[in-house]
Amino acid sequence: MLGTMAASTTLCLSPSSTHASTFNFHSKIVISNSTQSLNHAHCSSLYPLHCSLHKSDGIKTHFLAAASSSSSSSAASAEYVEEPATNVKFQTNLSFPGCSDSLTLFGTGYREKVFAIIGVKVYAAGLYLNQSIISELNDWKGQSKDAIQGSSSLFKTIFQSSLEKSLQIILVRDVDGKTFWDALSDAISPRIAEPTTADETGLSTFRSIFQDRPLKKGTFIFLTWLNPSRLLVSVSSNGVTSTVDASIESANVASALFDVFLGDNPVSPSLKASVAEGLSQALK
Repeated sequence: MLGTMAASTTLCLSPSSTHASTFNFHSKIVISNSTQSLNHAHCSSLYPLHCSLHKSDGIKTHFLAAASSSSSSSAASAEYVEEPATNVKFQTNLSFPGCSDSLTLFGTGYREKVFAIIGVKVYAAGLYLNQSIISELNDWKGQSKDAIQGSSSLFKTIFQSSLEKSLQIILVRDVDGKTFWDALSDAISPRIAEPTTADETGLSTFRSIFQDRPLKKGTFIFLTWLNPSRLLVSVSSNGVTSTVDASIESANVASALFDVFLGDNPVSPSLKASVAEGLSQALK
């Protein structure tokens, strides 16, 4: 779980005396045959549960775990989760432009492009879902991360749900807007066999957001599915925004975009793997 940092982990949970869904954690991690103690971490309600454990010398690691009690309970989450390959931090709960409910982070990953055989990371991404989606995924309850990751029908169920979902992209390098769109278009277009007029209009609207627009490192891009046929796009250079740059009414474009990131051949395998892990924990 902890890569090269730890040979073993002991994790003890004790409920807070003041709140039934709040837990305090104390952990020991064995590093190079010596045991180091970690200070406790505090986690309050929302699912999936992301916990940060802090050691006194500044080393930090993240745990992802499922919280389970009664059917009415929610799961715990820290304030953010760090995508390990890019060190980009994602808030565990966000209110997205145009959404009626706050959404919960279920996984993070990164997009890498290869230039002259050298892999270059372009952006980090995090998928946010309405927690109520778990109740629509009972057919996969108790399945492993690998089984979930390989289940096209599960991700199709998530997409076809009327519940809102959003992908947050954070650039980790400067990118020309046209270059960003061209790469995205190259992934979307083969997934729409026979574009309709609505599809062409939607793609044109999508394109117009990025054409002649420099995208600096740290730019936030929000791709939000209000339902299976309506997509909202927002771009911000100042973090989370309440502004919607475009509304796209096209079931084919919305479906193709979701498939780009969470289909059988995703552009970010690390994102889909992380989401599968989050879902497997939530469905335990």
